[in-house]
Amino acid sequence: MNHNAAPTSSRNSAARLLRSGALLLTALVLGMIGTCSPRSSGVDEIRKTGLLRVATINSPTVYYIGPGGEAVGLEYDLVKALADRLGVRVQLDVAATPGEALEMVRSGRDHMAAASVLVTPERQRQLRFSKSLLQVVPQLVYRNGSDAPKNLGELRGTLRIPRQSALQEYLQQLKTQQYPQLRWETSDEDSGEELLFQVAEGKLDYTIVNSDLLAINLRYYPKLRAGIDIAAPQDIAWAFPDGGDDSLLREADRMLEELGGAELARIKDRYLGHIEQVDTYGAQTLATHAETRLPQYRTGFEKAAAKYGLDWRLLAAIAYQESHWDTSAVSPTGVRGIMQLTNSTAELMKLENREDPQQSIMGGARFFRLMLNQLPPSVTEPDRSWMALAAYNMGIGHLLDARDLARKRGGDANRWLDVRNALPLLSKEQWYSKTRHGYARSLQTITYVGNVRTYYDMLVWLTGDRSTPQPQEDADADTGSAAPAVSDKPVNPLNINSPVL
Repeated sequence: MNHNAAPTSSRNSAARLLRSGALLLTALVLGMIGTCSPRSSGVDEIRKTGLLRVATINSPTVYYIGPGGEAVGLEYDLVKALADRLGVRVQLDVAATPGEALEMVRSGRDHMAAASVLVTPERQRQLRFSKSLLQVVPQLVYRNGSDAPKNLGELRGTLRIPRQSALQEYLQQLKTQQYPQLRWETSDEDSGEELLFQVAEGKLDYTIVNSDLLAINLRYYPKLRAGIDIAAPQDIAWAFPDGGDDSLLREADRMLEELGGAELARIKDRYLGHIEQVDTYGAQTLATHAETRLPQYRTGFEKAAAKYGLDWRLLAAIAYQESHWDTSAVSPTGVRGIMQLTNSTAELMKLENREDPQQSIMGGARFFRLMLNQLPPSVTEPDRSWMALAAYNMGIGHLLDARDLARKRGGDANRWLDVRNALPLLSKEQWYSKTRHGYARSLQTITYVGNVRTYYDMLVWLTGDRSTPQPQEDADADTGSAAPAVSDKPVNPLNINSPVL
């Protein structure tokens, strides 16, 4: 812009020019205000429009489309709860990175950002943040077979992080204070998950991601290794515009506070409660068996799932936990076959030969459906399937005892997290002596359910199959249970943590 005044021939001409310029400037400013003003983030305005606009990202820890085609994710569930509280609908604007999501809020396009946003000093100067949703640790990631760096000064190769990442703040600080030779690249196209894939494939030496995202992906990429922590634990929170009406921020904080530790823990458990259940070796073993053993039994799982209204991958996950898909497996307690059915269970399911893989799979599917049907309608998915898994492992009687204990301790007997927290009591005499069914190996059951949940997640990803078989008519007519099924159609009960890659 040229700030030099133009010469005029008279004072009147100058005055007219000045007035004209002032009017033009005013019109321009008003025009800019009319077209670029931030979207109101006030609760009253949001209720008036009936729409809560949220900037987010695709991530297994934030938001993604589950195997059944439904929207899921830890932060998505909380955002949906906030929208329901306000009585409005949610409109999601998906950004490539958390930094881009923050730009959508700063520009006024969206009311808030729910995008795995790290709270940093620089960001706090530009935006306002909700109460902490969870804490994570930024971690260096490298590939198995490479030397594990003890610090950032030992990096030998390329370090790449997503663009507009809060990690740049940490790296710049470390470069200034400790490692002047530190170099890194930023990617305009790759998310944290995509960079993890590149490291796993040997196409990239290092990246840095948050610990929750890494823990989930370690199951899918067994060659990844967690290295040093880049920073102390950091808060993940929602971001809101700085200045103006802060009623939406205050409403979000009230909701998070009212949810309390218990309810928030239940939501976190749905997505993060089992991510460390299987180690790297276990993940690699499953991936191998999925290629070598699973194909010959997949049709059997699909047929049984179709008959009993289940997800075939959940049946396969149960079978993998039971036998690693080994039809000759025999446990020390005498259970046999691919589904490791006891003799009494095989008789109850009317099996002629429990070691025959097709009979065993069909019997296991029918037995799992029986466990599902014996739960009251008040237990909804995904808690319903997790409790059925516990009953499949320990018996429905012990599960009912655990539900009673959860209720007596002030918990919610319809929530798996509360029931799981009560399960260890069934191995303590002062508690199991007061129950109807007595002692149970309940700690084993906790591990069992966690493993099956993890194996299910991995199979969803490994098979890339989002379809669910349709049940046949009267599939449960011979189960001997008068309890209603969860639904007339099959469900995907464990729609969690399918990585978006």
